[in-house]
Amino acid sequence: MNAAGSPVDGVLAVAAIVLSLLVAGWALIATLRHRPPDWIQLIGLGVLELTLLGLAIMTGVALAGGDQPGEPGAFFGYLVTLVCLPPLAGVLARMEPTRWGSAIVCAICLVTPVVVVRLQQTWEVLGG
Repeated sequence: MNAAGSPVDGVLAVAAIVLSLLVAGWALIATLRHRPPDWIQLIGLGVLELTLLGLAIMTGVALAGGDQPGEPGAFFGYLVTLVCLPPLAGVLARMEPTRWGSAIVCAICLVTPVVVVRLQQTWEVLGG
């Protein structure tokens, strides 16, 4: 945890955002080049998923320690959504082996940082 006491701030959150944007950039280039999803995109999604699972585990540890999110319902909704995004992108990309599969990866990886920030905001509403 960081000094503010939020498990969803810090190195893992920043890593998830940066990694997600890197995969989105790679997928955008593939889309513009009319390329289907490649192994780099899928591996990037896997590493992103591991990072997000780490964030979820840190949240579970904080909850076990007595910390609480400011908006529990919204927080857990965002957390579940966040952890499901990379596998969803991977499955949809494999189902669409055209440039549009890469576009799907790009779109979902652009949504991921927004959900991370919303997760942070819903934790901090009541001071976390």
